[in-house]
Amino acid sequence: MKNILMSGMAALLASTTLVSADITILAWPGGDPEKAMRAVVESYNETQGVEDGSQASLIYFSRQGFKEKMLADAAAGSTEFDLMVTSTYDIGRYAPFMSPIDEIIDEEIYKVFPENAIETQKFNGKVYGIPNDLSLHFLYYRDDFIDQLMTDPEWIAKYEQITEERMGKKMSPKAPGEWTWDDYIATSLYFTKSINSDSPTRYGTVLQMKNLLFNMMIWQSTVASNGGDWRDGDGKVTISTDAFRRGLDIFKIITDNKATPGASSSYEYGDANAAFGSGQVAFMVQWNAAVSELNDPEQNPAVAGKFSLAKQPAGAQGSKTHFHSLGLGVSAASENKADALKFLRWLGTNTEANTMYAKLGGSPPVVDSIMAAVAEDRPDMPLMGEHAAKYGFVMNGGASDQALRIYEVMAENFTGYWAGQMSEDEAIANVEAAIQSAFDG
Repeated sequence: MKNILMSGMAALLASTTLVSADITILAWPGGDPEKAMRAVVESYNETQGVEDGSQASLIYFSRQGFKEKMLADAAAGSTEFDLMVTSTYDIGRYAPFMSPIDEIIDEEIYKVFPENAIETQKFNGKVYGIPNDLSLHFLYYRDDFIDQLMTDPEWIAKYEQITEERMGKKMSPKAPGEWTWDDYIATSLYFTKSINSDSPTRYGTVLQMKNLLFNMMIWQSTVASNGGDWRDGDGKVTISTDAFRRGLDIFKIITDNKATPGASSSYEYGDANAAFGSGQVAFMVQWNAAVSELNDPEQNPAVAGKFSLAKQPAGAQGSKTHFHSLGLGVSAASENKADALKFLRWLGTNTEANTMYAKLGGSPPVVDSIMAAVAEDRPDMPLMGEHAAKYGFVMNGGASDQALRIYEVMAENFTGYWAGQMSEDEAIANVEAAIQSAFDG
């Protein structure tokens, strides 16, 4: 009996050791990337995880307040998760509560992720994460509606009439890849049923105007395309400029003309997808992560296979897109750092895992050979790389430890302006003062 008890105790201790070695991953929530990450983790658990003697599990927070909760937990030394989300725009804010991973970065990593992708996960010369998604924006538009607008004489005449009445100048329809922001506004008016009773859609576009920092990342391409930036080359804050006012006015004009759903002031990523996916919106600017979801006939039968992608509308400085990478890095409070690093090493060197992740809806910034391998299933992947290279921008200060707070202040004030809660001058003054204080501090 004693031997049986001892054997049972040994087995219990062994199982406890295995459990303590398991790693918990706090990942970015929502959509196909979440589903894809679940599949990748399952693959690890069935293959390399068995060899490593470690199993990985995923946890998710709500998108609303995600960053704030993660920061609070990390700063408090929480051991709830071993791996946490990293982002180009806020690595500096989380770096004090993370462990660099330079020890696993070598040529094997660069066979899967190009060096410039790894650079997006650096802060002060140290690597903090393996990038698993490149995030930027496309112009999504309905092929059928735009094709008819470009060729139907009656539609063209109506477009010219509406633009002359509403824009103060007669404009002709253009292909989306040639749009300026005036074309974006004009076409949104044309495809709004309250303005054009013959419109096949209820609204021309859908804007994401919830008081949420990520919505500012979408909006600020209007600013960058017109030469705007948070600061100039000398570090002077440059919010009170024509570029920022133009960007604010673009959204305000569309809102005032009811060319976006009335509830847009509460809209973010999922709401915009739902509006476009319903078939009642002609086009929108949206994160690249939405492509797979919107092209899924089971999820979105009204639009799957009926839309194309283009660069964002151009301003005085051409077309621009915000871009950043999301990744996974090691929490400094992790009690399983060795196993967490093994998982990241596997993720960073495994071609099959990243190919699967891309095919299932993730957007990993991988090398060209992997991009080519998934292009048939994911034609947006090569386009993603092209747009990042040609049109990508990061605001001056956009990768600093103050970036997240700046986005939050912008969201609070600029959405307040669009909602009629404050004047444009007041919103700009508030943001400029906050940015000045952030960088002076």
